[in-house]
Amino acid sequence: MRLACAGAPHLTYCTNIHAGETWSEVKQSLETHLLAIWSRAAGGEEGALRGGGGGSAGGGSGAEGLGPSARRRCGVGLRLSARAAAELAEPAELDAFRDFLERNGLYVFTLNGFPYGRFHGAPVKERVYLPDWLDDERLAYSDLLATLLAELLPADEGLMGSVSTLPGAFRPRVRTPGDAAAMARRLVEHAAHLVEIRRRTGKHIALALEPEPCCFLETTPEAIGFFADHVFAPERARELSALAGMSLPGAEEALRSHLGLCFDACHMAVEFEDAPASLAALRAAGIGVHKVQLSAGLRARVAEREPATMARLRAYAEDVVYLHQVVERRGGPGGGELVRYLDLPEALAALDGGTAAPPGAQPEEWRVHFHVPIFRELEGALATTQPELAALLSHLRDSPATQHLEVETYTWDVLPDDQRRGGLVEAVARELRWVEERMVGDGSVGAGEGRGDGEGRRLGASRGVGGGREVRGGREVGAGREVGAGREVGASSAGQADSEIGASSGGRADSRTGAGR
Repeated sequence: MRLACAGAPHLTYCTNIHAGETWSEVKQSLETHLLAIWSRAAGGEEGALRGGGGGSAGGGSGAEGLGPSARRRCGVGLRLSARAAAELAEPAELDAFRDFLERNGLYVFTLNGFPYGRFHGAPVKERVYLPDWLDDERLAYSDLLATLLAELLPADEGLMGSVSTLPGAFRPRVRTPGDAAAMARRLVEHAAHLVEIRRRTGKHIALALEPEPCCFLETTPEAIGFFADHVFAPERARELSALAGMSLPGAEEALRSHLGLCFDACHMAVEFEDAPASLAALRAAGIGVHKVQLSAGLRARVAEREPATMARLRAYAEDVVYLHQVVERRGGPGGGELVRYLDLPEALAALDGGTAAPPGAQPEEWRVHFHVPIFRELEGALATTQPELAALLSHLRDSPATQHLEVETYTWDVLPDDQRRGGLVEAVARELRWVEERMVGDGSVGAGEGRGDGEGRRLGASRGVGGGREVRGGREVGAGREVGAGREVGASSAGQADSEIGASSGGRADSRTGAGR
């Protein structure tokens, strides 16, 4: 659905929160959870969302339709595994799904193409990144998703579609400068497919790479460097020109309009980035933000090893399904030093063993990639990155960066028991209402309210995109971007972006791309 604020963005939630790897399972979750969530969010007892959009909704509630109080079109952020996508591609299934959407006043405008296979109910961890953009299977999957989205996307004038995808690859998979170039070439092949879709259907679809901790694209400077040095490089434009049969200037424009980023609020907060500054840097670099995922992670002061805080962290560390990367900010004479851990249990083990930092540079704050409900200011003894998300929404309210806003709290099934009270349907509906209040409310509720902001000030949120010096595995990483095993390649473009963005108060921002950090 559309929000009545600057840019009239489309708001939805991502259906990757529901288990389902076959199309039959996905369809069942849409008929139950999705309709119930939108019914509660758009027409429940707490009032209707003030979004726009036409279309009609079916009668009843829940699986029977959104009900007469929700007679507006509600958006769908659809997640399809490779298997579900192939099954939905059957003409009879597509026709039936389009009929379902029409009857219930729903429309699909964005797809989550990040997890290729199973995403719930079994350990996923690093396997979620496979196949990656070093594999032709990822290209074929993304092509199919774009084809499906073109079939589902309404023909509304100006409505584009987006497909979010992984940030190239998991960091250890990228070993040489040639790997970055190989990923860029596959992205160009996908861009040629998107150009052909636009010619054939008039539908504009964009692919959005989603930076994430411990991945090839992790920070904003890394994303800027990769796009400048590889995706938007002259040789890539020549390749697209040949593949799509278009002029070189046309190919250059097509690369920028069809390839960009998915900006995940949790991921950026975990990296100690300032979201408005990051968006400004991306805009200056000519990189489109095709989707913003509205999410929050955990934050904790660990300097005092406060027992209640450590006990809550251990409760979150019991999840064995997903990776929960940790970015640790250390104190000491240098200040602003960042250290990364692949998973929360690893970070806890380092802290418990007393090996987390040398004397004089002790851990101060952790940011944890564990998506938590965005409407909760505090998680027991822990805080969340809700203040950073509220600040981002305040910025987007006045300075639109994208048409697509998507709530993405996919960890509902693995949250500690006391954080799942109220049920999934009510929780997601509250998340949608929470966003709506900050985007189209009277402005009285926004960034910097309540205990969440106080905690944010106490924890000392950074003021720049970068988080200062970085240590991986106990060693500092230099300011130049690194590609491969310690080989530095072309640091200029990301370094310039780094200086434009500004360093955090505790240190300078880094700008690297590649593996072997």
